[in-house]
Formats: sequence, C-alpha cells, structure tokens
Amino acid sequence: MEQFDIVDEHGNVIGSASRSQCHGNPALLHPTVHVLVFNKQCELWMQKRSARKDIQPGKWDTSVGGHKEAGEPVICAAIREMSEEIGITPLKEELIFCYTYIMRNDIESEYITTYRYMLGDDRMIRFDPFEIDEGRFFSRRQIQSHIGSGLFTPNFEEEWQRFLDHDKDFFHA
Repeated sequence: MEQFDIVDEHGNVIGSASRSQCHGNPALLHPTVHVLVFNKQCELWMQKRSARKDIQPGKWDTSVGGHKEAGEPVICAAIREMSEEIGITPLKEELIFCYTYIMRNDIESEYITTYRYMLGDDRMIRFDPFEIDEGRFFSRRQIQSHIGSGLFTPNFEEEWQRFLDHDKDFFHA
C-alpha cells in the first residue's frame, strides 16, 4: 500500500497516510511534484490523463505529476516521476525549481513543488500508456486560447497562471 507523508502548510512532515486516505480527505495535505517539460520552441509538452484515472480522467494536464513517497526527497520524486511517466531520467541539475504552492479541492489537498525541464534534441518522450492516453506539445497561445474551456484540468490552469507569474522572462529569453 502506497504511503504518503502528511505535511503542514510549510512542508514539514507531521505524519503519514495511505493513498486512499489522502484521496478522500482534503484535511490530509500531502506532497506532490510537477515538472513542466518544454522544447526549444518554448512549447509545453502536456499529457492527456488516462480515462482510467480516478481524478480528472481524459483531461490535458501538466507534463509530469505525481506523489512523493513517504520519506523520499522531492527532487528524487521528480526524477522518478519523469522516468515513470515519460521515460526520461534527468540529472538533478537539469531540473529548475520554480515554486511551491498548496492546491485544495473537495477530494484532496496537495503541497506541490514544480520544476521546469528543457527537452534536448537527444531526448525522446516515451509515455506510459497506462498513465497517459496521449501527449503533445502546446504553444503558449494554444494553451491561453483553451483556458476555461474544460480541455485542461483545473489544477493545470492554476499552475499555468502561477508559471506565467513566476517566470515572466521565460518566453522572452
């Protein structure tokens, strides 16, 4: 049974709980990691969540996202999730920390740490078909034109705005 750390509002571990407990009790704040994967054209690779997922099935979402296992360092969780979901195992220094925020909804509460990763020409995305139904790159304009349409998960839409607010120069570099 998967065990997750339970954290306070500052990310300090205060306990642990099973996945099923966390995905039914919004009072259990648990750490997750997201990685925004961009190509050289500054297009974001997004995953279409599997129809088998229990949360937001069939919607387009963050490039990589997953839970941090109990006791696992956040950066290691990001590397593991990238390897599992898209078949890329980055070096720690290739992951650029962006920000941490808390996302709450009626089902769960997550303490999310987000990283940015630039996909090199020598790397190929090979996604796990059990986790992801489809994947492709979206331009900033394509993302903006679909915000609020129901195409994306609400979590992604919130994260996208955070990324734009946080990394203002990314698209102008």
